[in-house]
Amino acid sequence: MEKITMKKVLGILAVFAALNLTACNTMSGLGKDVSKLGDKIENKADEHK
Repeated sequence: MEKITMKKVLGILAVFAALNLTACNTMSGLGKDVSKLGDKIENKADEHK
C-alpha cells in the first residue's frame, strides 16, 4: 500500500477547492439566467391578459 504524503493531501484539497469555487460561480450564473427567463415569461403573460 502506498504511503499518503502531505504533498498529495494538499494537492487533492487544492483540486477540490478549485472545483468547489467554479461550481459556486456556475450555480450563481444559472440562478441569474433562470431569474431572467422567469421575468420574460411573466412579462409575456402580462401582455396577454
